[in-house]
Amino acid sequence: MELAFVGQVIEWRGPAPYYFVPVPAQESADIREVASMATYGWGVIPVEARIGEAAFTTSLFPREGAYLVPLKSAVRVPQSLTPGDEVAVRLTVRL
Repeated sequence: MELAFVGQVIEWRGPAPYYFVPVPAQESADIREVASMATYGWGVIPVEARIGEAAFTTSLFPREGAYLVPLKSAVRVPQSLTPGDEVAVRLTVRL
């Protein structure tokens, strides 16, 4: 399954800051339809992602009926992405 959307970078403060891009409601609903075939536990969904020129593998985190795309520092820092920035995201859910 392939998805594309635009989302805003958010920061979640914990012991260390974490950065995510929330998956919109419609795309999250599409992912939920195949979640049981894709998850390897805890509701996380493995994906291949692309933001700008950076392609990377990660797992979507479930959150309040939707999903979050974690932004690795190796993706975020070279592109100078900060909270509030809008980014185009392409995802391939690995079934």
